[in-house]
Amino acid sequence: MAPRGSSGNKTNEKAATISGKPAASQNAVSKKGKAGKNLGYTSEGVTDQDVMLLPGSDFQILGVLTIIAAIVRLFRLYQPSSVVFDEVHFGGFASKYIKGRFFMDVHPPLAKLLLTLAGWLAGFDGDFDFKEIGKDYVEPGVPYVAMRLLPAICGVLTVPTMFLTLKAAGCRTTTAALGAAFIIFENGLLTQSRLILLDSPLMIFTAFTALSWISFSNQHEQGPEKAFQLSWWFWLLATGLGLGATSSVKWVGLFTIAWVGSLTLLQLWLLLGDTKTITPRLWFKHFLARAFCLIVVPLGFYMAMFGIHFLCLVNPGDGDGFMSSEFQATLNSKSMQDVAVDVAFGSRVSLRHHNTQGGYLHSHSHMYPGGSKQQQITLYPHKDENNNWILENQTQPEGLTGPIAGPKAWDTLVPTMIEDRAVIKLFHTVTSRRLHSHDVRPPVTEAEWQNEVSAYGYEGFDGDANDLFRVEIIKSMSDGAEAKKRLRTIQTKFKLVHVMTGCVLFSHKVKLPDWGYEQQEVTCAKGGTLPNSVWYIEQNEHPMLGADAEKVNYRNPGFLGKFWELQKVMWRTNAGLVESHVWDSRPSSWPLLLRGINFWGKDHRQIYLIGNPVIWWSSSIAIGIYLAFKALAILRWQRGFKDYNTIVFKRFDYEIGTSVLGWAFHYFPFYLMQRQLFLHHYFPALYFAIIALCQIYDFTTNRISGVGLRERPAIGKALALIFLVLSVVAFAIYSPLAYGNPWTQKECKRVKLFDTWDWDCNTFHTDLSQYSASSPSVVGAVPTSAPADPAHNGQKPADPAFAGLKDEQQKPLVPGEARTSEAPPVPEAGYLHREEHVEYRDQDGNLLDEEQVKSLEGKVSFKTKYETRTRIVDGLGKEVKDAKIPVEPVAPPHPDIEGRNPETNKGEAEEERREQPATSVDAEGDVSKEAKVGQGIKMEGKPRPGSEGNEATKGSI
Repeated sequence: MAPRGSSGNKTNEKAATISGKPAASQNAVSKKGKAGKNLGYTSEGVTDQDVMLLPGSDFQILGVLTIIAAIVRLFRLYQPSSVVFDEVHFGGFASKYIKGRFFMDVHPPLAKLLLTLAGWLAGFDGDFDFKEIGKDYVEPGVPYVAMRLLPAICGVLTVPTMFLTLKAAGCRTTTAALGAAFIIFENGLLTQSRLILLDSPLMIFTAFTALSWISFSNQHEQGPEKAFQLSWWFWLLATGLGLGATSSVKWVGLFTIAWVGSLTLLQLWLLLGDTKTITPRLWFKHFLARAFCLIVVPLGFYMAMFGIHFLCLVNPGDGDGFMSSEFQATLNSKSMQDVAVDVAFGSRVSLRHHNTQGGYLHSHSHMYPGGSKQQQITLYPHKDENNNWILENQTQPEGLTGPIAGPKAWDTLVPTMIEDRAVIKLFHTVTSRRLHSHDVRPPVTEAEWQNEVSAYGYEGFDGDANDLFRVEIIKSMSDGAEAKKRLRTIQTKFKLVHVMTGCVLFSHKVKLPDWGYEQQEVTCAKGGTLPNSVWYIEQNEHPMLGADAEKVNYRNPGFLGKFWELQKVMWRTNAGLVESHVWDSRPSSWPLLLRGINFWGKDHRQIYLIGNPVIWWSSSIAIGIYLAFKALAILRWQRGFKDYNTIVFKRFDYEIGTSVLGWAFHYFPFYLMQRQLFLHHYFPALYFAIIALCQIYDFTTNRISGVGLRERPAIGKALALIFLVLSVVAFAIYSPLAYGNPWTQKECKRVKLFDTWDWDCNTFHTDLSQYSASSPSVVGAVPTSAPADPAHNGQKPADPAFAGLKDEQQKPLVPGEARTSEAPPVPEAGYLHREEHVEYRDQDGNLLDEEQVKSLEGKVSFKTKYETRTRIVDGLGKEVKDAKIPVEPVAPPHPDIEGRNPETNKGEAEEERREQPATSVDAEGDVSKEAKVGQGIKMEGKPRPGSEGNEATKGSI
């Protein structure tokens, strides 16, 4: 609440206030022209600011601003004509939506659905995969401009929304136009709105929510006469829809919900204190109206988006491995027929790992390269004949002439059920080997507490003692009384304890190298934590269990079950995005605009996300001004000053305070996050900061007396014009980085104000005339920073010191060694010569001259990196335009091409196979053990992360 103006007058102290501002118990003049009438919670100094009733001149200005915004946002929208930055992922999600292939992303689906709709309406069939940054759109006929048009339109609509928001807040038309212009010429917002990304839809829905809430607050502050009128209901309901839409794009929308929710609670609290006009019955009416519009409506909208999401994604895809077996069973070709519930000796079964969302115990006819060099045992996320095992007793059954030999000895006998603590052997039906363990370290997790698990034996071999495992049923996790006593399909959860060593069959988040097809490691762990040691049987059949045997199947989780499970997986995955990224930044740097994000580079052009420094820094200063004002106001209030008796003072505190509160809710929570953070996470907070900046300008030039600007409006307009011109100039200066336009090295270096603004000026030509003289490079577009997010692909980006290079081959970093890169083959042209050039760069990629290098000698260590830049020229030295050179993909490997097992691909029953290993859920007890294993990781033969949740997003930041 805003401080009181006096410690006296108890009646006035209890008068209703609104959102932290003492509201007058009387209006200066009521609508009926009667002064002094008590109007309850009506606020002083408030007039009707319904944006539906603006004069025609305002709508004309609004139209002009919208046209300018469209020109700025849509200018050369086709440029660049190749995949840029996270278009790899969000474009790829559109392909999956159209094909109906399930995927997992940390963001809710609304914006991705809209992008898909835009592409589908433009004729996109989903065949283009968006796998690589720089992959050409034009030749395959991808309607990428139509897909980029949706974020661009969202960016355009943010401009009139800002205008209307400032008008609803009581600002003059000049101020509203200035705020809208700030949005038009903000470089960062422009860059994000020109690509197939989620931030532009997020911004328009955040802006719409702010407009709706401020309009509703204006209606509410006019007192009981406006309550429950049509406009009151309209803006309250619009606020709820805006909250639902914002949170359905990104979970950043939860901060918007917190902003609206806090102000709503304050409204209800103050209404509760108005005993003169608000009865308990009327208060509950206010409460229920807000609860319905601000809780039920957003939640219903949010859930409806996931309903559409599930309707679109009905086929298996690269994300189903992150979900539970029950969830996967709802997908086409993932469902299964009812199976026999009783498990007996001789049953053909498939075993699933409980804690890695259902990876199957799997083997194939390939051997470990180290350790025992016996047959590999892995965890594999898809149905396959290599997942089939026969459960044998430790001794063979007796026949009329003696023991019956072979794993099928129980096929003609009365089934003997497998009970708790039974000792069994598992026979792999395809390779005729048995599950086996011994006191040998695994080839990957070489830890003392881990033993290797292999498949051992041959057809006709009875096995040995190292094949014996004891079944230990986990009663607390098993479903039903019978399932706690003996093995039952799906219902019984159990451990397999190796009889000879006492270790338990175990799997965790470690992928095998290429020799194991990047499937998940299976070991035998001594003292392994329970979640990673739990198994259950999914498929089960026995020759002696007839069609009338008791059957079982997965429970259908229904929409609510699937919805809740997906929310938990999204949360867990989001929290797991903790690896560092080459372009991440921390919240403390955002208000000062200390660093951006490198998006793309090709043909001596670059796209780099950076804001307009004039707008950015001015808005940050505005936040500081209000915080200083609030601190001083509180001190003066405590000392008994009566500042809050002044209407303008109270309105300044409340109106700007509301905007600063929105800024704070969208900014400070990021300090609590350990995940990867980037500059664009500040955009919603920036929007509220711009609103606060415009409000301060409006109060200073129009409403505060004593400054002199209210009496001289021409000065205020001149100040606005100067501010606007400075913003446009700054916009023009940095616009080449937003559009990917030609730029010169000299101009780039001249306006690069900080070393942390780490785009590479050497990427550009030295003269603009060189752009018209040179032809586009023949190699694919290469992001100057390879800005790949580990959250999506787990691959580290390229060193920014070599930004902008079209790499044909890149040698590993070898300190102190000088080698020449091998030149790539030249198609249909003679090899003329090889040029060697040495460049010295600092850790930020900036080129160092000879004097700088000499001054650093002996103070720093230099590392050598070799790269090849290739041009194809004819005998006259002219560049060959159409020559094509195969290049390595600049985007990380796509999950659809990882983890292929040649044995598995034969005779697949499913239409699609994606071999990305199943996700594992961290077990707390394994953290300390696995941390030791994770030290000194090598790319070959050593542990690499399994298919963690953060790989699901493939670059969504």
